[in-house]
Amino acid sequence: MTRHYLDFASTAPLRREAASAINEWLALGITADPGRPFHEARVVSDAIERARTSLATLIGARPRQVIFTSGGTESANWASYAAHVQNPAAPIACTAVEHSAVRISSERLAPTVLNIPVDGVGRIDLDALGELLSNRDRLPALVHCQLANHEVGTIQPIAEVVAQCHLAGVPVHVDACSAVGQIPIDAGALEADYLSLSGHKFGAPTGIGALVVGRGTRPAPLLVGGDQERARRAGMEPVLAIIGLGAVAESIGTPNALETAAERARAETARLVKAALAVDGVVEYGDPIDRLPHLVCFGVPGVEAEGVVLGLDQAGIAVHSGSACSSESIVPSPVLQAMGVDADRSLRCSVGWSTDEADIEAFERAFTKVVGALRELGR
Repeated sequence: MTRHYLDFASTAPLRREAASAINEWLALGITADPGRPFHEARVVSDAIERARTSLATLIGARPRQVIFTSGGTESANWASYAAHVQNPAAPIACTAVEHSAVRISSERLAPTVLNIPVDGVGRIDLDALGELLSNRDRLPALVHCQLANHEVGTIQPIAEVVAQCHLAGVPVHVDACSAVGQIPIDAGALEADYLSLSGHKFGAPTGIGALVVGRGTRPAPLLVGGDQERARRAGMEPVLAIIGLGAVAESIGTPNALETAAERARAETARLVKAALAVDGVVEYGDPIDRLPHLVCFGVPGVEAEGVVLGLDQAGIAVHSGSACSSESIVPSPVLQAMGVDADRSLRCSVGWSTDEADIEAFERAFTKVVGALRELGR
């Protein structure tokens, strides 16, 4: 059976550019600690710095602002840790729809986590944020706010969030893991204190990401024991993963590449939305307009999400659900619960660089049949 992968928002297949760059590097046969002074080490160090520059260019940052990490989870944990070290008695604030790496790292460190509510499409309540920041006696050590939601795709008014927080003297961490590689980002203009990203979300290797620090921000190291990454993160650099990330960043950072890919993704997800909403009772979650172009989320009343996921899997289609049964968690998605929708009946579809016509057509053919069969069984 031909398989159709529609779960790019979880992880994207490795792009050809990354595989090619890694294979070319392996063919060189060079191995060395980039911190050493001899020739081989300088070659490795140069490769790392080229990748750093490519990634910085993609997101509108300076190379020295980019600190390579193992991925978005480490970067989010590091932002929470760095802020807590600077102000250990203060709470940390985050929106109700943040990724679990953000929420749990905050809960683990801070004496209190202040919850910032969202509306029905998952967008932060700016008035609530302003009220929180008006309490000068209880200012948070950090405010977390994602750039765009990982389950429903809603894009946050992040410039307004950063401006409000900085006016109150509060640093901001922007989780951009779902947005980098999908929409243009200008970290320099955004002026966030911390920005996290994850390579595997846009076709780079797994196990590589970055924490991008604002100008003048000097985070306390989360990992200690060596002087790598300008003494900001200890541990031998994952050279192959960094090279792969740099190759992808360079490829999609060419003029109009992101815009062209986003236009294609929006057309593909529009067809997924049309096919899903043709089924009686199905609704779209999140902002239908101001959202990431590559992912959409639906509510499918009358059936459990796990049944839809398994039914589509039997038809050769891989999708995701926010229900507890279809995830590694034992509780339904806090994101969808915060939005006031039924997480046990949600379905997320996402496209990417290798999505083709056959993948979209497969969903268009299968979705109505799968939901209809499940509803018939439930009668």
